[in-house]
Amino acid sequence: MTGGDDADRNGGRRRHEPPHTPPSAAAADPLDAPADRARPLPADEGARPLPVTGRAWPLPDGPEPVVLVGPPSATLVVDRHWAGERRSAVRVATVMLAVMAVFDLANGTLTAPRGLCWTAVALLLLAVLHPARVSAGDGWLASRGLLRERWVHTDLLTSVVRAEGMAPRLVLRDVFGHRVELDPKVLTANPLLWHELDRGARRSLQRGLLRCGEAPLRALAARIDGDGARRLLESSGLD
Repeated sequence: MTGGDDADRNGGRRRHEPPHTPPSAAAADPLDAPADRARPLPADEGARPLPVTGRAWPLPDGPEPVVLVGPPSATLVVDRHWAGERRSAVRVATVMLAVMAVFDLANGTLTAPRGLCWTAVALLLLAVLHPARVSAGDGWLASRGLLRERWVHTDLLTSVVRAEGMAPRLVLRDVFGHRVELDPKVLTANPLLWHELDRGARRSLQRGLLRCGEAPLRALAARIDGDGARRLLESSGLD
């Protein structure tokens, strides 16, 4: 019997079978799902929904996935002293270059190689003195240097360590392995930056992620509160 006879017996219409789906395609890896289908953190934990721009990864010791995102785009708070410190760094490097050039001119020893050498030294001094631009928002903190920007999720912190030395640093790490170092003086001089970091750190504590760093944060909070009270007394003339 031919295919035409089958078509005639079915009313002139040929039946089409649905395509067969391989079992491997039905059980696809959930991490390969489109980014717009990734689930954010539960809203009942008091955290903002993270912007969905990457792949979903599970939190440690928990089934709920979070979304690995790129650097934040909305800046809410910026170090208010950064612009002045940058101008000071540029001024110092420029003055040093000018002094060395004038010295060589006065002695008749200024040549192209010496000029390039002094320029390189001035640029190196600028790189050392140039301050990092610290900014923060709801759930993140970033530090931008001359060459790159580092950032962390403050509401997904795993550790906060104070590194002592000639220049004390506060080292922040989150669940994704992101790491930021900043001068604690930046936080004491900018209460709004500290407020964003403190709020995110409290969320990390509530989620059980921040297991190392309560002591440095408490010490920094006490220092900021003390500085604020002292400035208030000075402004009111009671000190």
